[in-house]
Amino acid sequence: MGVDYYNILKVNRNASDEDLKRAYRRLAMIWHPDKNVNKQEAEAKFKQISEAYDVLSDPQKRQIYDLYGEEGLKSGQFPPPPPRSARNQSYYYNNQQHPNPNFRFNPRNADDIYAEIFGENSNGNAGAGSSTSGNGGGRRDGNFRSRTMNGGGRENSGGGGSRKAAPVENLLMCSLEELYTGSTRKMKISRNVLDSHGRIRMLDEILTIDIKPGWKKGTKITFPEKGNEEPGVIPADLIFVVDERSHPVYIREGNDLIVKQEITLLESLTGKTFELTTLDGRNITVPLTEIVKPGHEVSVPNEGMPVSKNPRRKGTLKIQIDVRYPEKLTESQKHELRRVLGGNS
Repeated sequence: MGVDYYNILKVNRNASDEDLKRAYRRLAMIWHPDKNVNKQEAEAKFKQISEAYDVLSDPQKRQIYDLYGEEGLKSGQFPPPPPRSARNQSYYYNNQQHPNPNFRFNPRNADDIYAEIFGENSNGNAGAGSSTSGNGGGRRDGNFRSRTMNGGGRENSGGGGSRKAAPVENLLMCSLEELYTGSTRKMKISRNVLDSHGRIRMLDEILTIDIKPGWKKGTKITFPEKGNEEPGVIPADLIFVVDERSHPVYIREGNDLIVKQEITLLESLTGKTFELTTLDGRNITVPLTEIVKPGHEVSVPNEGMPVSKNPRRKGTLKIQIDVRYPEKLTESQKHELRRVLGGNS
């Protein structure tokens, strides 16, 4: 039969139009490309879900698919009815109308299906002012985010009575350098999956996480339905939550970086040049030309952490200065200080 459209939508073969819509809504929200880190995988899954809904919601396509499977549906090549002498098979064909020999499979656009389904349930807001361009990016993004925030949880309880397992969260420890420059992580997972006969087997997978410059502690990366599979339960979403390792030099505060430096009393009066290595390996110098008191802070614009929504912008590097005083002075040193600073001897 090829692709099992019923299994893709997680519905039984007697699913009604409303069952199909509920199943499509839930899966489209999970696999929408704008929601997922792995755009390529999500795009392929999103198109597969859309094709399954397209076929099963169209009476003629569904009839042909039920009779001849995916190959017959897409090729348009239907075997002729058996001779009347074949009693068992003639009963089957007498109760199933033979498909239109002129039928040609013409799949609908995934974005058009998405706009149609979500437009029906958003009081007209989802489809209002939608672009009809080929990529449908603006329309899909607006519809999806609105639906996720306002009604996503209810969708999980609909469609055939299947429940969804609770999300599984794991910490993703990142160095400050990774969160500054960005990086790619490969995460190996092992999970239980069901084969075509309903038997459980172990599957190893490699998940790719593209860490974006400027991500903060608490950022979540979701891999939909990558939890263990079991009969009658929709697999859990696998979620990685970013955490930051402490750094020996820098402290992060939002988009700013803080570095603490100690200078001598002499340097606080006469000046000093700080030499620092940034998180991306550059060497910068920060001259100190004014008299500095303990607790003084020097700000260096655009040398903090990248702003995740606009990595070309960066926060501020803040150098917090402490002044180290000498533990004791000789009488001659005191005399010289009074003379230089204008005090009375």
